[in-house]
Amino acid sequence: MRIPDLDLDLLRCFVAVAERGGFTAAGAALGLTQSAVSLKVKRLEEVVQRRVLERTSRSVVLTRDGETLLAYARRILALNDEAVRRMIAPPVSGRLRLGVADHFVPRNLAPLLARFARTFPEVALEVEVGRSHELRAAQERGALDLVLGKRRDGETEGRPIWTEAVVWVAAPDWAAPTGRPLPLAMLPAGCMFRDRALAALARAGMAFEVVYVSASLLGVAAAAQAGFALSVLGRSGLPPGLVEVPGLPTLGTAEMCVFGDAAGQNPLAEPLIRFIRESLEGPDLAAAA
Repeated sequence: MRIPDLDLDLLRCFVAVAERGGFTAAGAALGLTQSAVSLKVKRLEEVVQRRVLERTSRSVVLTRDGETLLAYARRILALNDEAVRRMIAPPVSGRLRLGVADHFVPRNLAPLLARFARTFPEVALEVEVGRSHELRAAQERGALDLVLGKRRDGETEGRPIWTEAVVWVAAPDWAAPTGRPLPLAMLPAGCMFRDRALAALARAGMAFEVVYVSASLLGVAAAAQAGFALSVLGRSGLPPGLVEVPGLPTLGTAEMCVFGDAAGQNPLAEPLIRFIRESLEGPDLAAAA
């Protein structure tokens, strides 16, 4: 039996439906009508000879076969996009010093930079991970070319590339102590997430105490994973061993921005910014954003 080829257009349409929860939203993202999206998914189901989506009057959900296909589809599309970028991207070479806020670590940064390195092999990337305000100070001193970090509340500087929810997190079996302040694991003073979390608890009249402070986000996450304390993270950066904690004051969203090269004089800046934007909009991170 001849094995049929999977059509990238059909796969991209299927991924859009799965990630956006419906045909209408997928159509809006792809510039297609709802009926066109439905037809493409039907054609894909005919090719794989499996039903990949269960359609009801109110929702669209993946079947078990659909979940399997979604994982393959994301990998296929990511490899296709990487190959196309590599072939059609204008030649870029040089050295770029990039600062990345640790809230973008650990899950998202390494795959993104690995894809960028494969796409632009002539660019020598030097990456420094740290706290947003410290990295931005280094960029202003000329020690870094670009910084990927958080924009503080009310700030207008930087190019926004991504918005995510800020959430309370803890170990799955963590429970708030009875009759005692909420124990918190936080980054040092000056962290926007810390400031926002403490202010939200204070407004709600909830007692708390910071029992663990680490300059590393991984250290803060480790304290929460061990069940020692509650913490605050961006939803997309949630590492294994942590879950969202409901019933606490909402913390809103945070904007991740690119800071530096406002005048557009660094020829390496724009390719990286464009690559980051495309990657964050792609199948690997769209569900997290």
